[in-house]
Amino acid sequence: MAKKRILSGMQPSGLLHLGNYFGALKNWVSLQDEYECFFFIADWHSLSTLYEDPHRIKEFTFNVAVDWMAAGLDPEKTTMFVQSRIPEHAELHLILSMIVPVPWLERNPTYKEKQDEVKNVDMSSYGFLGYPVLQTADIILYKANFVPVGVDQEPHLEISREIVRRFNNIYKKKVFFEPQAKISGTPKLNGVDGRKMSKSYNNAIYLSDTEEVVKKKVMSMLTDPARQRRNDPGDPEVCNLFPLHKLYSSEAMQQQIDTDCRSAGIGCMDCKKMLYESMMEGMRPHMERRREIVAKPKDVEEILEEGNKKAGQIARETMKEAQSAMRL
Repeated sequence: MAKKRILSGMQPSGLLHLGNYFGALKNWVSLQDEYECFFFIADWHSLSTLYEDPHRIKEFTFNVAVDWMAAGLDPEKTTMFVQSRIPEHAELHLILSMIVPVPWLERNPTYKEKQDEVKNVDMSSYGFLGYPVLQTADIILYKANFVPVGVDQEPHLEISREIVRRFNNIYKKKVFFEPQAKISGTPKLNGVDGRKMSKSYNNAIYLSDTEEVVKKKVMSMLTDPARQRRNDPGDPEVCNLFPLHKLYSSEAMQQQIDTDCRSAGIGCMDCKKMLYESMMEGMRPHMERRREIVAKPKDVEEILEEGNKKAGQIARETMKEAQSAMRL
């Protein structure tokens, strides 16, 4: 029986960080054996924030691909490709934009959230408003059965399903599938300053950081604000360090930290040193694989080009179906 198809993407709007890894990439790696996976680098989407400075998109695209492979995405199992190399994404986006009511886009929760989050870029563009339309085209071009998302992102897929229903109803033919969410648990990770880890906030620990840089960032992280002095008891559940301990440290260490923090048995600097050691144990394999992959840039380019060819063939076939239904 044919495998169900998974599709998702990441923007090359900057370097990937731990939030990207634990929020999506780690889950993608686990899906490779069970599903037919298509993962794309959404370089056109990144223009919504990098339209004034697009020259770095190529550099970021390469680094995203490197981090994907270093994390365990296998080109023998997974199709990795670049959005802009498949012109059908833009073609289907244009067609869908003609049938999508503007109020559908204006009620998108991300539309206002992102405008509030990103203050250094004017986000009042048509392209940003129409982001869900291009996102829908990305998904339905490949007739993906599932899109892996966190539970808070599931409503975003409903817009895609509404667009699919509208297209199929207007043209009286079921060309596209309604994509379903494959919910994954996404741990909440804050950056070094206590806010959500984000490239926009410049507070992230990146997958490409060196050991020295990671140490510097960990040692500068904000902790429980109630611990003003060394002998003040703390609460690990409100501390910025503990979510990372939950990801990298052993159960025994987590329990010991929980006890010692609440009784002021250890100080925050002690906790940071323990966290750094645990993180390095977990991050070093990725760092080593990353160095090996970066040293062979042509191999990365060839893998993406092979992915582009496979994705392009599927996209062209889907567009023929759509054009036939529309009698174009």
